[in-house]
Amino acid sequence: MNIFALLMQREFLISVLAAVSAAAVVFTFGSSLIVKSEMRDRIKRVALEREKMRAEEMARLRGTIASDSRGIRRTGETKTYMKNVVERFDLKKAFQDDATVDKLAMAGFRGQGHLTTFLFMRLATPIGIFLFAAFYLLVLAPGGRPLYLNLTYAIGGALVGAYIPNLLLKNSITKRQFSIKRAWPDCLDLMLLCVEAGMSIEHAFKRVAKEIGQQSVALAEELTLTTAELSFLEDRSRAYDNLGRRTGLDGVKSVMTAMIQADRYGTSVGQALRVMAEEGREQRMMEAEKKAASLPPKLTVPLILFFLPVLFIVIMAPAMIKVFGGPVAGAMGGG
Repeated sequence: MNIFALLMQREFLISVLAAVSAAAVVFTFGSSLIVKSEMRDRIKRVALEREKMRAEEMARLRGTIASDSRGIRRTGETKTYMKNVVERFDLKKAFQDDATVDKLAMAGFRGQGHLTTFLFMRLATPIGIFLFAAFYLLVLAPGGRPLYLNLTYAIGGALVGAYIPNLLLKNSITKRQFSIKRAWPDCLDLMLLCVEAGMSIEHAFKRVAKEIGQQSVALAEELTLTTAELSFLEDRSRAYDNLGRRTGLDGVKSVMTAMIQADRYGTSVGQALRVMAEEGREQRMMEAEKKAASLPPKLTVPLILFFLPVLFIVIMAPAMIKVFGGPVAGAMGGG
């Protein structure tokens, strides 16, 4: 009874509640400090890992720049000649617009050297074709044509040659975009697996770039460049936006927009990648169904030109042989 009475005393209950409150306060602040310490250690490890990746990318890029510089020394005269022509005739103002650099990046040509070469070819190609056509028509094969007609043909060839660099650039863009577009859904699936496995987005890009290289070299190159930009640039949104701009594909741009929003508002990157991967698979299935639906109209013309005549010959040949072969056989038998 004395113990029960002690437990029911007002002073004892107040002391117990005060002790519990003090313990709860100590536990709350202590656990928050422990969590902050763990979070601080984790942030420190991530920062060290990012610095390691940055050093690796810097070493790799230094090696690439060194090899490129050796190549430029071997062909430095041609590059200098092109640069002098571009600067002397101010070809940037004549041929370069806001989309020229983006188009070259879509084709895989980055840097000032490729831009200088493209602008030089825009000027040199029509002039070279005009000189070759004029020499061929006036000297090698005059053919008795008037002089103005030969010059007209040469000028026409020069006008056609003015579009050749743009056509070659467009062809390169189409091939590169087709390679990236074909491998992009698999790239999203691999990236989703890496992110859900606990990798950072830099490691995910780096790992997927190694794996996807067997399927699309162009996509692996773009992912590697994005990995370097994520390590160098202070704003990660710029790296994502640059990837979408270099590829020029709507699917890649939509995924990069989702990742920019996830990084800006703190939402789950894995959830965004999962949604975009599902949309990519659905889009690829729709494209396959579209190609399958377009096969019957495409097969109509070959069917009419090649299959139906042979079918008519096979069906009507025996009857025609009997009709036209009967009198001939009778005449031969009567004779």
